[in-house]
Amino acid sequence: MSLPPGFLDELRTRTSLTQVVGRKVLWDTRKSNQAKGDMWAPCPFHQEKTASFHVDDRKGYYYCFGCHAKGDAISFVRETENVAFMEAIEILAGEAGMPMPAKDPRAQEKTDHRAKLIEVMEHAVRYFRMQLRSGAGSAARDYLQRRGLDEATQDRFGIGFAPAGWQNLWDHLTGQGVSADHIIEAGLAKPSQKGGKPYDTFRNRIMFPINDARGRPIALGGRAMDPDDNAKYLNSPETPLFDKSRTLYNQGPAREAAGKGQPLIVAEGYMDVIALATGGFDASVAPLGTAVTDTQLQMLWRITDEPIMALDGDKAGLQAAYRVIDTALPLLEAGKSLRFVLLPEGKDPDDLIRSDGREAMKTLIEAAQPMVQLLWRRETEGRVFDSPERKAALDKTLRERIRTIQDPSLRSHYGEEIKRLRWDLFRGRGPSNDSPYRRAQNRFPQAPAEGTRSSLLVSGGEDVENRLREAVILAALITTPDLIGEFESQLEMMPCIDPDHAVLRSCLLQHADHPADAIPAAANAALGGDALEKLCRSRHVAITPCVRNPGDRELARLTIAEELAKLEAQSGLYAEIAEASEDLNGPADETVTWRLSQAAKARQSAQRAQAEDKTEYDTGPNGAAISREERSAFAALMETIRFDKPRS
Repeated sequence: MSLPPGFLDELRTRTSLTQVVGRKVLWDTRKSNQAKGDMWAPCPFHQEKTASFHVDDRKGYYYCFGCHAKGDAISFVRETENVAFMEAIEILAGEAGMPMPAKDPRAQEKTDHRAKLIEVMEHAVRYFRMQLRSGAGSAARDYLQRRGLDEATQDRFGIGFAPAGWQNLWDHLTGQGVSADHIIEAGLAKPSQKGGKPYDTFRNRIMFPINDARGRPIALGGRAMDPDDNAKYLNSPETPLFDKSRTLYNQGPAREAAGKGQPLIVAEGYMDVIALATGGFDASVAPLGTAVTDTQLQMLWRITDEPIMALDGDKAGLQAAYRVIDTALPLLEAGKSLRFVLLPEGKDPDDLIRSDGREAMKTLIEAAQPMVQLLWRRETEGRVFDSPERKAALDKTLRERIRTIQDPSLRSHYGEEIKRLRWDLFRGRGPSNDSPYRRAQNRFPQAPAEGTRSSLLVSGGEDVENRLREAVILAALITTPDLIGEFESQLEMMPCIDPDHAVLRSCLLQHADHPADAIPAAANAALGGDALEKLCRSRHVAITPCVRNPGDRELARLTIAEELAKLEAQSGLYAEIAEASEDLNGPADETVTWRLSQAAKARQSAQRAQAEDKTEYDTGPNGAAISREERSAFAALMETIRFDKPRS
């Protein structure tokens, strides 16, 4: 219905917001100034003890400094009375003594028809309630009692019973003067295909009224009493009153409870909602036999910013959660999202509350996961990413998911979080203590003999050399951040002997897609304000040509590639040493330690040759690139070890 120009302005002029709000709150007389229309009270939309709800009667607006609810008299009536816009207008106009404009005759006809169908539904609900208390409903009463639904709960949710038989409800309603067309149009009966009387839609079922936001019955849901029934749960068909994709079970009471600060929980069905509500979680709703739709998500977000999806922890529950994610991603906005609770496998909310108590459910709700965590779980759980192809496939899938998010800022934040999770999965744990690198280091005696202390491997010189290489790589990437993506996989593999280098490496990987100043800011925040300055000022880094000339991308690319290749060759050396040492039965003796030091010297010689571009390269048993001089040295060493190996 359209309103004539000026009607709303006049209504607001005639309406005192203080009087409208005063019906729902107790004013704080110490803070309020009635003469100026400046009034304060505890907020009616959330639970609080202090008066943070402010009404400015002159301007006609209210605002809560706690929950940030705001609006005028119309919005206040809509929220507190749970009515539609036009109904709020009618309420305020009646109080202000303003006649409503004449309605469009056709619109009035539709309204009257809808009201008639609701009246038919109310007749049906009363009939089913009466049947539950009759002898025919004894088995249904026993079932409800076993499920913990006492009479008070049955009354609260209007639960009833449809007895077995084909025309019980039909005969009752027609006997009350309800027209056959209205009964069929309301979805309570279906025409016979054999030319007989229409037959009841619901038979031998426990009945759950489905109400609109104002608490009026618009449909019914029935749970079969016969375990062999093909449909355990059955909802009303689509009618002029009922569109299941636009309806939530228990929406009205849940909205009121959420307005008082309770978390909005989305469960799977009627019984879950009833169990949650009787357990103290009054802000609980459920979709009606379908996956959550776009419209239902928008309805949920109008109630609260982060509804909590409480789903069974079995395979079906997970699949339902994943379908919700696919629906929600394109609709996300800043501040509007979902959180997820996956119940223990084999338990629904009713089972959990009855077996473990309300606190167990509360604990799960408080620990609800953000949606990005479940998105990550779907794409990674039970899968092995042991090849570049599999990792690339994961990256592609996640990029496609994130691309569906419309909000650019939110899309960026999702990308950051996915990158962090990817880092934790692939490289976040650092070098394994069981890696060849670590095994080789751990095989050397903690206190080497005098004759072997000069060995480069024993003295720790290799660690120093690798630490310098890491510093050069990191400094080059910091000065040329657009190369990070090119070397991302190799950077992830870099061992990072120095813990500070590991932190810098994480900053580079996590902020590669950000503006250039984001990396220094993140690094300085993690390591201190002068961390990067110290790195780039150190002598071995400062003399590096690409650091002295930060604009030369090609020079930086060559430097990074060369230093990474040397680190990889070093890793191959450690792997060869580890494999050789494992052939020994006991700790390495002095002879073997000396020979290992000789191998290290052979490797140094090969490096000098590499610098002069005279060295040919081969591949070691572990796949790492090593020089042929190194391979020859190790071959001789292996032969010596084979003959020196203690006999068993």
